[in-house]
Amino acid sequence: MQYLKEHKQLVYLNLLTSGRLNEYLVNIDEQAEDIFFRLVKEYASRQGVTEQLKEKNQLEWVGRMNNIQSCVREIVNSEMIYI
Repeated sequence: MQYLKEHKQLVYLNLLTSGRLNEYLVNIDEQAEDIFFRLVKEYASRQGVTEQLKEKNQLEWVGRMNNIQSCVREIVNSEMIYI
């Protein structure tokens, strides 16, 4: 919502005055969350970050998962949130 207010004022005002702002924000949030989890799973699979790695070396698993989540968060934000 803050991004819309600051950078997409016309879209924000149209959604606000039509009463669809909350619906729009919930929809975007749900889509972003779905894509985030799907991409994290896909990236982890591609990079060999598995449950076996988690059992063997938890610190490496956490570090790699944090890296994957950070990358995916940037992708989701740039493609869905800050457009």
